[in-house]
Amino acid sequence: MSQHNRRGILTMTGSMVFFVVNDALVKWVSADLPASQLIFVRGVMTTALLLTLAAWMGQLSFWRSALTRSVPIRGLLDSLASFTYLTAVFHMPLGNATAINLAGPLFLTVLAVFFLRERVNLGRWALILLGFAGVLLVVQPRADDFNAYAWLCLFAAMLHAGRDFLTRMVPAQVPSLLITLSTAIMVTLLAGVWSLFEPWQAMSSTHIGQLFAASVCLAVGYHLLTLSMRWGDMSVIGPFRYSGLLMALLLGYLMWGDVPNGLAWCGIALVVAAGLGLLQAERLRQQAVLPKD
Repeated sequence: MSQHNRRGILTMTGSMVFFVVNDALVKWVSADLPASQLIFVRGVMTTALLLTLAAWMGQLSFWRSALTRSVPIRGLLDSLASFTYLTAVFHMPLGNATAINLAGPLFLTVLAVFFLRERVNLGRWALILLGFAGVLLVVQPRADDFNAYAWLCLFAAMLHAGRDFLTRMVPAQVPSLLITLSTAIMVTLLAGVWSLFEPWQAMSSTHIGQLFAASVCLAVGYHLLTLSMRWGDMSVIGPFRYSGLLMALLLGYLMWGDVPNGLAWCGIALVVAAGLGLLQAERLRQQAVLPKD
């Protein structure tokens, strides 16, 4: 495996852990504060942190490079993904939402096939279908009880896959930190507009502390994710999104007592198995094209 893919795997794994901790914190705060308010406050904090870091690293002088069309488009798509996913997280178990969001790498592989002309054999297509079957077991669609938030979470997974795909379209000269900063600014602006139509609630010092911790996790998670998508091959690092699942299940149980039912556990197993299978298939494909001694 190449050094770039190793770095991509490490940064992807780290980003998933930070994202899950962020999700848990904002879900906890959402019991007391409106979604638009907490996303806006967290966004202001995240933007301030990223601006400070960018200034310290001397990257603000390259701000014009972030005006490249692909950067704001990616930021807008990421903002929509954040809003839809968090809305779902606020109304369903964290572990289930995280498991559904793991469909992102499956969508990402499909996008790579159609737009990057990556070759996928019958076995890999079978793994993709297996993963989607697992997602349906987690969603558990029922005619008599339409679980809209689970489907909203699946739509967010599609948006996240599109965001990751667009990351590859950003010119290499645009610093990764500025890509992350542009997303944070976009999320904050949209949440600010949204918050104008909802009444604000008084925030305690505990709320502010929790949102600040969430903003740190979000800033780190965003940056690591951007680095992973720029360093590694999509089909290799994509399955390592599953690394955040154990953290989500653990935090969901410790904080809310959530335990997936039998069908959801089966679905989670299928999604993880499909992801690991895609990783192994990609390794075998790369070994096959390496020159032989």
